[in-house]
Amino acid sequence: MKSKVYFSKEITPEKVVEMYKVIGKALPGKVAVKLHSGEAGNQNFLKPEFWKPMIDYVKGTVVECNTAYPGERDTTEKHLKTIENHGWNKYFDVDIMDAEGPDLELAIPNGKCIKKNFVGKHVADYDSMLVLSHFKGHPMGGFGGALKQLSIGVASSAGKEYIHGAGDPVAFMDADHDSFLESMADAAESVVEYFKGNMVFVNVMKNMSVDCDCCAVAEDPCMKDMGILVSLDPIAIDQACLDLVYASDDPGRDHLVERIETRNGIHTVETAAELGYGSREYELLEI
Repeated sequence: MKSKVYFSKEITPEKVVEMYKVIGKALPGKVAVKLHSGEAGNQNFLKPEFWKPMIDYVKGTVVECNTAYPGERDTTEKHLKTIENHGWNKYFDVDIMDAEGPDLELAIPNGKCIKKNFVGKHVADYDSMLVLSHFKGHPMGGFGGALKQLSIGVASSAGKEYIHGAGDPVAFMDADHDSFLESMADAAESVVEYFKGNMVFVNVMKNMSVDCDCCAVAEDPCMKDMGILVSLDPIAIDQACLDLVYASDDPGRDHLVERIETRNGIHTVETAAELGYGSREYELLEI
């Protein structure tokens, strides 16, 4: 059966909440809200004010993990300062999940490239997860959406090195590229399995640059804003976003597609579908 992906061309904080209600999935217990808080200097990330009604609705805690690359989020101290500068803790409780070790190790028995994933140990404090993704390009992955949030986003700093190195942290940033993409798909599966269906995914196609929110110096958006998507399937929602980009007649479409294709971004989706924790086949239901 095809996965359901709900879509609206209207992009407002209130519309996100409306679409969450349509999906009909109540997230139980303590809710982790995984989003991208933005690297210092980045102009494109979605701001706290945009997400506030949604996060308030589920009474969630904003969760992040430290980065593996040098910047203003690679230590807990610097990360918390960036969080403060961007206004997140003005509105929400914020948890850096790998603020202290040891990391939580999640097994990936059927992983194509890696058989384990290292995530911030505070993941164990939560009963469910709301994944709020800003869909855009990415310098390495080609694009960033739900699958990237689940993999690189939930991984600890050391876990990010492990994924980037396709199981060899020493090979961080030097591993075979397709193996890195496959490792992202593997890691995402481990988080999906951990929460056992207690997850909802929101992708917002706004401020779509070819660069990620992790870039301190990022290109300005190249495409017009397209809409909000909500699903229970992280693979279907990313596939739907890609299909919307490819079908667009926007003048900036080719620039974003070039970024996706030169990084073979679709391979992460392909691998995730092979692993079976979602489907590339979906029904797009416009609201």
